[in-house]
Amino acid sequence: MKLSDMRREYAMDALKRSDLADNPVDQFNLWLEQAIKAELTDPTAMTVATVDEHGQPFQRIVLLKNVDDDGFVFYTNLGSRKAQHLECNQKISLHFPWHPMERQVHITGHVEKLTAVENMKYFTSRPKESQLAAWASKQSSRISARSVLEGKYMELKAKFAEGKIPVPTFWGGYRVKVDTIEFWQGGEHRLHDRFVYSKQDTSTTDWDISRLAP
Repeated sequence: MKLSDMRREYAMDALKRSDLADNPVDQFNLWLEQAIKAELTDPTAMTVATVDEHGQPFQRIVLLKNVDDDGFVFYTNLGSRKAQHLECNQKISLHFPWHPMERQVHITGHVEKLTAVENMKYFTSRPKESQLAAWASKQSSRISARSVLEGKYMELKAKFAEGKIPVPTFWGGYRVKVDTIEFWQGGEHRLHDRFVYSKQDTSTTDWDISRLAP
């Protein structure tokens, strides 16, 4: 079958204005809870898009670690490619592709770095293996072979066999401060339902909600 011939109908659900919460974070948490209950694979996985100094966009999958009215939180190596991009351009885009439920959520905004206390609180809650991996990987750097990475991991495992593993100075989190959140529900005949929350005035907690053409 040719790629151009591949298509399917979207008919699982519909989304009406009356279905939506006034606050987009409440709406997101509802959908996320439903995705978790539906046992979707990695429901907290999101595509994170950044732009380098030449205007070239990059995307990668990152796990959401917290969400509240202050924003969406994720963690990374602060020397990684995404972190370097965010040093020059704090604008960011997130995308949750919940395909089995025929849903997507798209977020635009800008990032703020988390505090050292916030970083430490999350880092110490991670499994020891994940803590070691954060130390072992100089994310986005070129390596000659996987054995180099595995060797570094084993070296660190022996070094920190006793006692706590300190938080790396090159590791931390970002909070995405939201400008817009779009909720997409697949519809029959490609007449999808799309609603976008936007805030024209950052001094208010009120959100404008608009329906978008599919």
